[in-house]
Formats: sequence, structure tokens, C-alpha cells
Amino acid sequence: MPRILFWTLAGATLALYLTMLAWSLPTVSAGSGGLAPFDMRPGGYSFEEARQFLASLTPAAARFYREVQHALDIAYPALNALTLFLAIAALLPRRLGAWRFACAAPALLVAPLDWLENGAVALMLDAGADGVTAQMVATASGWTQLKSTATAIAMSAVLLLLVVKAGRAWAGRLRQRNVSRAA
Repeated sequence: MPRILFWTLAGATLALYLTMLAWSLPTVSAGSGGLAPFDMRPGGYSFEEARQFLASLTPAAARFYREVQHALDIAYPALNALTLFLAIAALLPRRLGAWRFACAAPALLVAPLDWLENGAVALMLDAGADGVTAQMVATASGWTQLKSTATAIAMSAVLLLLVVKAGRAWAGRLRQRNVSRAA
């Protein structure tokens, strides 16, 4: 994949993420009296925490969560998963051939896990504080935790591969410098 396409994809992913961080998620939080939206609770949430959030959420904020935040969060997971997948594949040694893509494939799980979380959260938003059940919360919280774990693993893989690549480049420069000095 040409670098310009990768960086365009990465830029779009970052722009959408920053839009959610700076605008849509704070809007949802403000509409719940400052409580963190479900999407921003990587460790999950209890039945009581979910009920408290839903009870605190204004009708306008609940509608905004469903219509605006979830609309943004349809595109973001796909962009994020694809960016992570391509970054991992590009950072793995070329000698691995097609195996690079197989090794990067788990990063693609980020998207469906996020979409499953969104669907479960939408059900809770529709049910409201009085209609939400412990099973609904457990399911949504489970998807949130799985999405967060998959994302953390994929991002850690990218960071680790970047560190390895930088370390190899640095070691190569040191060897080259030492060879130049010895000559």
C-alpha cells in the first residue's frame, strides 16, 4: 500500500477520534452531569453505574448519544481497525511475506467488538434507567471490555514494533559509524 494512502487513512482515523474526544463524547458527558459515557469506561461498568448514568442522562443527550455519537462510532472502528492492521503489517519484517497480514489480522477484531458494544449500548439507551436489566449491562460492559482489550493489544503491538524498528535502525547506524571509523 502506498504510504500516502496509509497516512491519509491514519489521518482520517485520528481526525474522527479527535472529533469524538473534543466534541461528541464531552457533549454526552455534559448531558449526564459529567459522568463518563459507556464508550469511555475501558474497565466496564456495573449495573448500578449503568443505571446511574442512564438516570442522569437528559433526553436530548440520550438522543445525541444514539444519533450523533453512534453515527461517528460506526465509521471510527472500521478506520481504526484498518489503520492498526496496516501499521502492524507494514512494521513486521518483509521476509514474512503474506504472514505479515495473518499476524496483523487480530487487529481487525477491534471494529466488530466496537460495533457490538454500540449495539448493546443502544439497547440500554432505549431501555433507560428503569428498563435496563442486569443482563443488558453485563453484555454491554463485556463488549466494552473486549473492545478496549483488543484495541490496547493492537496499539501495543504497533508501539512495540515501532520501538523494535527504531532500535534496529539505531543499531545499524552505530555499526555503520563504527565501520567508517575503523576504515
